[in-house]
Amino acid sequence: MAIGGAVGAVSTADPRPVIDADAAVMNPMIDGQAMLPGRQILENLAASPLHATFVAQMKAAGIDSALTSGGQFTVFAPTDAAFAAQGPQPESTLPRRMSYLVVPGKYDSATLLRLINEGGGDARLRTVEGGVLVARMNGPTNIAILDEKGNIANIAIYDVRDRNGIVHVVDRVVEPSGPARQVATN
Repeated sequence: MAIGGAVGAVSTADPRPVIDADAAVMNPMIDGQAMLPGRQILENLAASPLHATFVAQMKAAGIDSALTSGGQFTVFAPTDAAFAAQGPQPESTLPRRMSYLVVPGKYDSATLLRLINEGGGDARLRTVEGGVLVARMNGPTNIAILDEKGNIANIAIYDVRDRNGIVHVVDRVVEPSGPARQVATN
């Protein structure tokens, strides 16, 4: 399982980052599985032992095709344990809930920290679903994501760099509130 709480946290199974020789990019591993920077977001998450539910729900929601487009995205990917703790959710809300986990653009931890500092402690991120996630510090070194319902997800693994963006592994499922909104594009 991952060590949470610090920017740059990695898997305890093998804490050495993976270095892609072609891209000269270092990536954390997820539960001992290499995350390769040359892969698409969903290719890496499909290889993760902790994200079977996330990948299945992205595909069921039809969001997977958007994540293979030419755009850059930041994905806040809950683990299987986070989905299990959330419990059953209505199938009809799946596309909206899953698109709320995706932000157009590439926000690595350094960018999030800069935006939090510039925003006086909060960085507001517009999701693909059209809602807002708020990034803020949760302690001296951990970034937390706050959803519109007031739920807080800590980033457990930062900066999984992918060909089409960044993944941050989170310990809780964040979700939108209120009525459906216009979907944002990249």
